[in-house]
Amino acid sequence: MAGNTKIEWTEKTWNPVTGCTKISDGCKNCYAEKMAKRLNAMGNPRYENGFEVTMHEDLLTVPLKWNKSAKIFVNSMSDLFHEDIPFEYIQRVFNTMNLANQHVFQILTKRSDILLKYAPHLNWSNNIWMGVTIESDKYKYRIDDLAQIPAKIKFISFEPLIERVNNPDLSKIDWAIIGGESGVGARPIIEEWVIHLKNVCDQYDTAFYFKQWGGKNKKKTGRELLGQTWDAYPVV
Repeated sequence: MAGNTKIEWTEKTWNPVTGCTKISDGCKNCYAEKMAKRLNAMGNPRYENGFEVTMHEDLLTVPLKWNKSAKIFVNSMSDLFHEDIPFEYIQRVFNTMNLANQHVFQILTKRSDILLKYAPHLNWSNNIWMGVTIESDKYKYRIDDLAQIPAKIKFISFEPLIERVNNPDLSKIDWAIIGGESGVGARPIIEEWVIHLKNVCDQYDTAFYFKQWGGKNKKKTGRELLGQTWDAYPVV
């Protein structure tokens, strides 16, 4: 629920909410849903509701107890801006992030419309990085929504990248993470799509992070692009 993670671009995860519902193409093979079902079958009490949206109030202040600074992915098992999460609860999550200023908090959402609605009423301290997921060209509108958010660092997760995203406007975006889908039934990623996004990042001076090629065995396919790994982070 909260602790170290193997996700390449962060260091810890914190899940004051678990559970979600599918809203777009990238959700088809949701890793969090599969993990939640597995944990439910194992009798984990946090997942007694399976993948239904569930708030864990006892976890709200956990990052305040972590003294060593870390990059923390918020709600790796949910979406903080899910329509079933009350605004007041989101405010409480933000309050913890505001207080725990020794950490960097990384939030991702596919619900950029709700993010845009709530953003003016939240406290965007500089340690909160806000991102949206763009899995294919038809979801580029999320970039426009994100560009209006008063977060110091704004980022895009192009993962799972299941289609070419044509010339996204990254003029107000600080960081881009690109990755292919992994696991059974993973949809293919094409090298040209990745190189195109790298070129766009170079054009806008956006930090470029290539996470993985993915596939059924992501360890076998690895992380190299053009003969090297790409692990850039935004300049804070």
